[in-house]
Amino acid sequence: MTNHWLLPEGIDEVLPPQAARLEQLRRRLLDLYASWGYELIMPPFIEYLESLLTGTGNDLDLLTFKLTDQLTGRTMGVRADMTPQAARIDAHRLQRTTPVRLCYLGTVLRTRPDGFAGSRSPLQVGAELFGHAGVESDLEIVALMLATLDATGVGGVHVDLGHVGIYRGLLRDAKLDAATTDLLFDALQRKASADINALLAQADITVNARDPLAALADLNGGVECLDAAAIVLRDAAPDVRQALDDLRRIAAGLQARRPRVPLHFDLAELRGYHYHTGPVFAAFVPGHGQAIAQGGRYDDIGRVFGLGRPATGFSADLKTLMAHAAPEPLAARAAIFAPWGADGPLQAQVQALRAAGECVICALPGQAGGAHEMGCERELRKVGTEWTVVGVSVNKSYGICRPIFLGGVFAPAGGWFREAHIGGGVWPAPTLHDKQGR
Repeated sequence: MTNHWLLPEGIDEVLPPQAARLEQLRRRLLDLYASWGYELIMPPFIEYLESLLTGTGNDLDLLTFKLTDQLTGRTMGVRADMTPQAARIDAHRLQRTTPVRLCYLGTVLRTRPDGFAGSRSPLQVGAELFGHAGVESDLEIVALMLATLDATGVGGVHVDLGHVGIYRGLLRDAKLDAATTDLLFDALQRKASADINALLAQADITVNARDPLAALADLNGGVECLDAAAIVLRDAAPDVRQALDDLRRIAAGLQARRPRVPLHFDLAELRGYHYHTGPVFAAFVPGHGQAIAQGGRYDDIGRVFGLGRPATGFSADLKTLMAHAAPEPLAARAAIFAPWGADGPLQAQVQALRAAGECVICALPGQAGGAHEMGCERELRKVGTEWTVVGVSVNKSYGICRPIFLGGVFAPAGGWFREAHIGGGVWPAPTLHDKQGR
């Protein structure tokens, strides 16, 4: 028998109260990015395929759902990553000469999950900085990534840093054939030193070209590994030595800004090698084998859109961040239950309460459950000719709250409400206070 309610594997939905928590984090992050000068963009969920995949390499192509546009017959793709869209917007739509800071937050869809039991529909959040080639922009992006993790309550973070320019420069000077290059790339990702040495021993290259490539798999660890790398790469091309110096400067900047965040370096880290052009970085937390946020430099991706510019950025899945965040209780809804009716003063009071920021839930005729079952701590009751808010909830601190009339203001037993004036009337304000004013 078919289960019609089943969702596709890797496709998830978010229910209360997690959805409210995600929305709370979304607003917090967008406010954070705005305070750093990052402007929000909202790219389309679907675009023509060539626009989505420009400059991104084969990896993103495999992750992209494709379909045919019924209006034009052209192939379209559902976005699997919002970074190329941000690059298109910077190069084609904005066309500024100054540095541009953009941020985004939205659902992406992927053909395959990122890791075991991962989601194929992440809620991607990220920031991109276009128009500056210096390591200062890389440092800002890494710092903003860490601020993102702070804002979402993720602790115990350590950062991995690498630079694809080191491997790319060494590979260029070695002049290996395509087959050997592919095998070497795979061996480096596995850190299989024996395979690396065997491949390089068979290759027709000089010792000066071979030894640095053979050493890459072992050049990882704390900041001290950069000193070891400087010795190994002392005879390398200037751009390779500059890449190593860039890593040093980023490390020094991060240690000054975030001295308590552990840094780990891996010169054989080639994440996004066919896409990134410079420093790459990722954030990890204990007990989770995959990065929870990552990014790097990807210069000139916008050239096909008319403006090739330096670019660096990061992204993360907000749902993953929430799953690894420290518990943070949501503020109680403290809703007000109102009777159903067309009474003019009742509707005016409901409207005034909602305008003041209150949540007012109207009872439906014949519904099951009352104020308490609907999660409401208060309700609107007509006292004489006035509609007044009174407490009705069961509270662990107060017991059963029964309406008590105190000099024109109703209060629950064991506490009171502040008075507030709306439309000339007096009604108890939303927050329940105990006798110490909490």
